[in-house]
Amino acid sequence: MRLTERKVAAILRQHSYKLTPQRRVVIQAIASNQDHLTPTAIYERVHQHHPSIGFVTIYRTLEILAQLGLICELHAGGSCRSYTISAPGHHHHLICSNCSRVIDFTGCELGKVEQDLSSKTGFRIEGHLLEFIGLCQACQREAT
Repeated sequence: MRLTERKVAAILRQHSYKLTPQRRVVIQAIASNQDHLTPTAIYERVHQHHPSIGFVTIYRTLEILAQLGLICELHAGGSCRSYTISAPGHHHHLICSNCSRVIDFTGCELGKVEQDLSSKTGFRIEGHLLEFIGLCQACQREAT
């Protein structure tokens, strides 16, 4: 189950962030969509009804939400990022290289790998991202 807009607002307040009208609109744009949205897609949704909100506000809001773990950041494809409201628990992504569909999945057993890497390199690992890129079932059917 994903976080609700109300829960995101409450967590922002708990961390002493003001819930400005601009932040509220950005949160609404993300929370009202099931897909991962790029900053440009968020801007287009927000800008239709609130033309005074710019990219800087969107990026700052995304940064705060990501730091608090309230949004899930998808790293597929170069420097482009996309976002959705977080679901509870640790999860990763399957990304279709043809249609860009994203499927979230849970259950990775990387704890031992993290421990081994940390021991061998002296690197303090704080987290990880796991994304598999391939073809979804619908795109596989189209290809045949």
